[in-house]
This record gives sequence, structure tokens and C-alpha cells, in this order.
Amino acid sequence: MSAPEEARPRRPATAAREPRVTDEHGRRIRAGELVWRYLLLLAVLALTLGPFLWQLSTSLKGPTEDIYGSPPGFLPAHPTLHNYARVADTVPVWDYALNSLKVATASVVTNCVGSALAGYALARLRYRGRRGTTVVFVLAMLVPVEGIVIAQFTTMRELGLNNTLIGVVLPGAVGAMNVLLMRGAFRNLPYETEEAARVDGADVWQRFWRVALPSVRGTLAVVAIFAFMSAWDDFLWPLIVLSDPAKFTLTIGLNHLHGTFADDERLVAAGTVIAVAPLIALFACLQRYFFRGVGEGAVKG
Repeated sequence: MSAPEEARPRRPATAAREPRVTDEHGRRIRAGELVWRYLLLLAVLALTLGPFLWQLSTSLKGPTEDIYGSPPGFLPAHPTLHNYARVADTVPVWDYALNSLKVATASVVTNCVGSALAGYALARLRYRGRRGTTVVFVLAMLVPVEGIVIAQFTTMRELGLNNTLIGVVLPGAVGAMNVLLMRGAFRNLPYETEEAARVDGADVWQRFWRVALPSVRGTLAVVAIFAFMSAWDDFLWPLIVLSDPAKFTLTIGLNHLHGTFADDERLVAAGTVIAVAPLIALFACLQRYFFRGVGEGAVKG
């Protein structure tokens, strides 16, 4: 070993291996601040998932377990799926779920297609009145649903769509917020890509289908999730437009369950879990597209 190497001070191995946590700007986060951040995240997680986990626990408790005890027992002593079978025996919950699935699927298709077409027209096409049309969509978001529900019901009655699932889907076929979401996604795309396609001879439909639409799949997944959740959880409009119990959606059917058996919270909890499960499954399938919106519109080198 040479003399310069012997004289060079050595860094301790522990210091070289010391973990360093930084924020998005590369600045080091102190240990106390990091602890407070994790505590805040845990508190938000408890407030968000706590009610659902409590309902799930209640739905798994047997008839002999006390759900009103103090202190309350979170974990069921003897988990059972008997409450879910009782829900199916009490009300036709699977028929209601099938009706809700039909309505939600139709809402996803109409919102994705309609919002993509309208958003592309507002963001990429040049025509007179484009700004005014955008303002109309913004103003439509400010109108409460309760203020137009009578007009919607009258329209469905004149069209002969009362007491039909089509009448449930039609008023929310294309949401104003979804159109504005797609408009923002299309506006973030670079114009160079479409100009190159235009030079190659692509018409407007080819530019929309082959160039613009594949670049906004993340936002399209967001629209699909929002449309599915809105249609699946909707209660007021199906309650107004539907009168045949065979065509009830799941939210109306669970309301009948709660009204008839309000003293048995186990049945209500089981019905709630059945209603929430499809939303969790949908988000699990589309989550990788849901978080891709940040990088949409970037030019690939």
C-alpha cells in the first residue's frame, strides 16, 4: 500500500451505509418529520378503511356474538358466511346486482365513447363556438341533480322509458366532468404527433383512434372508474324512475333490506359488502392505468 493511500482518511462503514430518505426535491427528511408523515398517513388510512373493515367484521359475526358490546370486539370470534346466504334468501340480491351491473356497464361504455369524442373535439378541432361549448360543459357541472330531476323524469315519461333500465342509464350517459377530463388529457398531447400523422395522410378519425386515444388510456380508465362508481352507487334517480321490483338496482334493494330488518345489522353489513365488492374489483383491475395519467402526453424519444 502506498503512502498516499495510507494517509487518506477512511469513511466509516456505518456512515456509508446510513439510509437517507429524501423528498421529491432531493432534500433530506428528518426522522421526526418522517414519523409524523407516517402517523398522518395511518390516521387517514384508518378513517378511510375503518368503516368498511367494521362492516366486513360485522357481516362475518354469528347470531350469538354481541355487536353492541363495550368495548366492541373488532374480530369475529367464530367467522361465518351465513349472513350472506341470509341476504340472498331475504331479497333477490343477485338479480338486483345483475341490474346494477347492466346499468353500470352501459354507463361506462357511453361515458368512455362520448367523453372521448367530445373531449377530442373540444381540445383538438378548430371550429366556431368551441370556447362557448366548453363553458356550457363547465356550467353543467354547477347544476345540482335535484334541480333537474323533475325535467329528467318528464323527459323519460314522454319517451316511454319510465320503469326501464335504459331510462336509468340515459340521463348519465355522458357526464360533463368526464368530458372535461378527456379534454384536459387531449390538450396535454403534443401537436407534433398529430401533425406528423396529418402529413402521412391520416384523416381526423385515424388521428383520433390511432394517435390520440392510445395516449390517454390512463384518463380513460379514470373516466371508466368514475362512471361505474356513479352508476353503481346511484340511489335517487333509480328510485324515481323504477317502479317494478324486478328491475330494481342493488342500492334500492339494499334499502328495502335495511327498512325491513333494521334490527339485524349483520344482514345490512353483509349487503353493504356485496355492494362494495365490485367497486374494489374494478379498481384492482384498472389501477395500473389509473396512475398513468401523470406521464400522458409526453413525447417519446
